[in-house]
Amino acid sequence: MPSDDELARMSTDDLVRLGNQIDDLEVVSDRERFPVPGTRAEKRAERQVAGWFIIAALSGIAFLVAFIAWPWEYVGPGEEGGVLYALYTPVIGFLFGLSVFAVGMGVIAYSKKLLPEDLTIQQRHDGRSSEIDRRTAAARLVQTGQQSGITRRKLVYRSIGAAGGVLSLGVLVAAFGGLVKNPWKEGPNSPLLITGWHSEDGERVYMRRDTGESDQVVLVRPGDLAPGAIETVYPFKESMRNNEEELKEVLHSADSPVMLIHLRPEVTVIKRAGQEDFNYGALFAYSKICSHMGCPTSLYEDQTNRILCPCHQSQFQANEYAKPVFGPAARPLAQLPIAVDDQGYLYARSDFIEPVGPAFWERSS
Repeated sequence: MPSDDELARMSTDDLVRLGNQIDDLEVVSDRERFPVPGTRAEKRAERQVAGWFIIAALSGIAFLVAFIAWPWEYVGPGEEGGVLYALYTPVIGFLFGLSVFAVGMGVIAYSKKLLPEDLTIQQRHDGRSSEIDRRTAAARLVQTGQQSGITRRKLVYRSIGAAGGVLSLGVLVAAFGGLVKNPWKEGPNSPLLITGWHSEDGERVYMRRDTGESDQVVLVRPGDLAPGAIETVYPFKESMRNNEEELKEVLHSADSPVMLIHLRPEVTVIKRAGQEDFNYGALFAYSKICSHMGCPTSLYEDQTNRILCPCHQSQFQANEYAKPVFGPAARPLAQLPIAVDDQGYLYARSDFIEPVGPAFWERSS
């Protein structure tokens, strides 16, 4: 068995032969795919292999462009731009999948068309590899790279680099693309900290019901809900009244829906510290967005006063500041402070005092 000094002086071919002996590996046949370099057949094979990697690079670039530039903000079916919005996810999914597929096909084509044809038989042994085994195995990898001719096939080499680089960039964009836009640039009025119930200029924000007609405004009074009843309400400002786009947008806003609940008179209520005056009589308003994964908490069980989330079965106690009592949710639903104006309409005294929905790292509760 050679010493460490002898191993250090061995060439790559010497180490490969030594490794074959140690590993009981018999090379039955070893033939270059193209014994004469630079033939038309080799060039044709190179172009076929490079073509796959070029497709991967181009589709990766198209994915990046679509991910950033394609219209991604919600547009309802039948509205202008609705088709483009509906195609956003299929388009970026197809382009990213095509890029990954083309890289895989390029690797397969390279191994079948350009790597040397060899047939080896090896006896397998159990146990940890020795230093000699590790060195000889590394030498085999180096030799395979040298025999593959990758360094002299510039077209394939560069196309692999382009495909790998673009695909890697695509993976990073897919993972961190949502962080490119700074969500905190507006300070306390940043999107994750406020909802449609926020008023910048002191304008009163009323509770509005969804009638199915986005341009129709119907405000809610306390007497509209019988004891034990619930209704989903949305924010409305008088400045929106003649703005069809705003009236429609607020109905589609993810953080705007509020579940207005009228508890029965005999129900005992436990209020959260600091939110003792958030209700109006037996009327309580909670965000409809589940604090677990953001699903709509659309169900209410009158006999137990529980708000139910159909996605993962979280349950919240409506008469106890909507605290979670079952399921994976760990925080109460955000409660909206409400009151009634001189005309008897319900309105929000302020926005939620905590972020609605699932957690993010800046929230304090």
